[in-house]
Amino acid sequence: MAVFAEEVNLAGFTTLRLGGPARRFVEATTEAELVAAIRDADDAGEPVLVLGGGSNLVVSDEGFRGTVVHVGTRGSERVAADGDRVLVRVQAGEDWDPFVARCVADGLAGVECLSGIPGRVGATPIQNVGAYGQDVSETIVEVRAYDRQARAHVTLDRDACHFTYRHSVFKGDDRYVVLDVTYALHEAEESQPIAYAELARKLGAQPGDRVTLKEARDAVLELRRGKGMVLDAADPDTRSAGSFFTNPILEPAQVADLENRVIERLGPDATFPRYPEMGERVKTSAAWLIDRAGFTKGHALGPARISTKHTLALTNPGGASTADLLALARQVRDGVHEAFGVELVNEPVLVGVTL
Repeated sequence: MAVFAEEVNLAGFTTLRLGGPARRFVEATTEAELVAAIRDADDAGEPVLVLGGGSNLVVSDEGFRGTVVHVGTRGSERVAADGDRVLVRVQAGEDWDPFVARCVADGLAGVECLSGIPGRVGATPIQNVGAYGQDVSETIVEVRAYDRQARAHVTLDRDACHFTYRHSVFKGDDRYVVLDVTYALHEAEESQPIAYAELARKLGAQPGDRVTLKEARDAVLELRRGKGMVLDAADPDTRSAGSFFTNPILEPAQVADLENRVIERLGPDATFPRYPEMGERVKTSAAWLIDRAGFTKGHALGPARISTKHTLALTNPGGASTADLLALARQVRDGVHEAFGVELVNEPVLVGVTL
């Protein structure tokens, strides 16, 4: 049976430990409870916030004056196999990293480089979660969801999800509530080919090499811990929403402008990280831009600060408010734009606030 409460402080449900109260809070532990809570709120004309692990969320200090539905559904199962290809269906409320750990232990390859990411399974297709050369769009086969417009259960295949870089049909639109996700994994002792140069260096391997699943997971966890990106109650640098800004994808004219600005600011031999994208577009590093604009690790504005380990993480080391965090985010965003002409875009979902 779903659990209901009123005026629940949301700070305890986000990794930033920020956010005011929810007017109404529902803990849904089954799919039926989850759908019923959404339908009841919709019927009452009540605003709804679907909450998972709270790891990619920035909630206003005033909270959410509506119904928050906390997704607590659990369970996973193998639903099909074809040769070494195994389909695994996972409930939206399952914690992501324990699922990855089980895949590695069971010899299922495809998500090992996504180790250590906080949050729950239901959030992974929304954000097209990715790290260290893997994105969930590479393994997601289908997403079952509740369609609030049609008031019906629907199944979206990979194409219908419209995955792009840190985006999908689910992001920025509250039409769909993710119920479960099916991943296509492969029975293997070795990882998928290592695609990320930093991870390859950590492993003493070359891009394209394969290592054991455990070696890949352990290396990713070590890299993430070194950047404060694995939750640790004793480490204030982990009190963040992960990377606060996405890596900008630039059109050719923007690339040329950035080249000129980098030379003007840093000297004639200076260059910037660039990674080819579809067409003639180029992806560059938000962390590099932030650092070169003068916002180094540990930079603070009031009680909010950039992580001392990772330039992309904006943190609440203790005593900050959401307003404090957003003031720092605006300072960084505006400083990068002034220095390099590039507009940084927030990665976390903003609830009741804007940049």
